[in-house]
Order: sequence, then C-alpha cells, then structure tokens
Amino acid sequence: MKSILSFLKRYWNVLRRPSVHYSLGALALGGFIAGIVFWGGFNTALEATNTEAFCISCHEMEDNVYVEIKDTIHYSNRSGVRATCPDCHVPHEWTDKIARKMQASKEVWGKIFGTINTREKFLGMRRELAEHEWARLKANDSLECRNCHNFDYMDFTRQSPRAAKFHSTALANGEATCIDCHKGIAHKLPDMRGVPGW
Repeated sequence: MKSILSFLKRYWNVLRRPSVHYSLGALALGGFIAGIVFWGGFNTALEATNTEAFCISCHEMEDNVYVEIKDTIHYSNRSGVRATCPDCHVPHEWTDKIARKMQASKEVWGKIFGTINTREKFLGMRRELAEHEWARLKANDSLECRNCHNFDYMDFTRQSPRAAKFHSTALANGEATCIDCHKGIAHKLPDMRGVPGW
C-alpha cells in the first residue's frame, strides 16, 4: 500500500511541475491530438447509442414498443422508407441531440431499478410514459416529426379532406403541432380517457 502511495505521489508531483523536457508546442500538439481522440470517441459512442439496434438491446423496448411499431406505416410501407427509434425519439441537430441524450440518461436508472422490466409494469406505466413523450414533442413543436415531414412540401390535394383542412389551418398557423393529432401513430395508445381531443 505504501509503495502505491509513493508511486502516486511521485506522478502527482510530475504533473504539478512545469515541463522541463517538452516544449510548449509539443504539449499543445499533444493536447490537440488528445482532444481529437476524445472528440472522435465521444461522437462514435454517441452514434452507437443512436441506432435501433442499441434501442432494442434491452428487452423492455424489444418486447413492448418495438413489437408495436412493426404493424405501422412507419415500419413497412409502399415506398420502403422506414423510421427507426432514433428517427422519432432523437433530434437530428447535434445540440438538440445532446440535450435529448442527457434527458434520456435517466432512463438508465429505470433499467437498473427494473421500473418497466415486465409487460405488466410497462402496461401499468404506459399512459405516464406516453404523456412524457407527448409533452416533449409538444414542447419542441414535433421536431422529430419535422425531420422527415416538411410542411412546405405537403401536397394537400393528395390528403384526405379532413387532414388537408387541419394541416392547412391549425398546423400552418401554429395552433397545433403534429403530436396533437397523431398520438399513437407508431405505438398503441394507452387508455385515453381524460386526454384533450380524444
């Protein structure tokens, strides 16, 4: 134990003293290279956690919500364009993505403590989980929806009369956002009693 402490003390003293063997340029270059390695590692880890494979790597997601999306138009459709978990739940812009990842980090605690580790627990919390997601999408004006669905390019003539009416009025003037009308578009709805508009 004493040898470990003396070892640590010796290296701590080396770190505290100004460099006598390396120039300031060499230290700056070393710091720059270390920064690039850190940034590359950070972005690699960020992108690795931003895949559908990562999202469904825990059974809570694979056995519950992933099964549900397979029956929707976002999974299989005539054009072959498929949305994955991060497409709908993680913003594409870097700063928004980091903020969302920080919010989602508390979900790790749910995994650790088994908050929804059974189907029964998931169903019991479905409404609360859905309300959190609806509130998040409402607050960011359905940003993730808008990553793929651009209002400027909507062809109202190819929409049903009801959809065209709401898109050209409530969505156009900002009274509503996508999630106000499209709850349950990719996952089964919870008990909707008491939800405004249902």
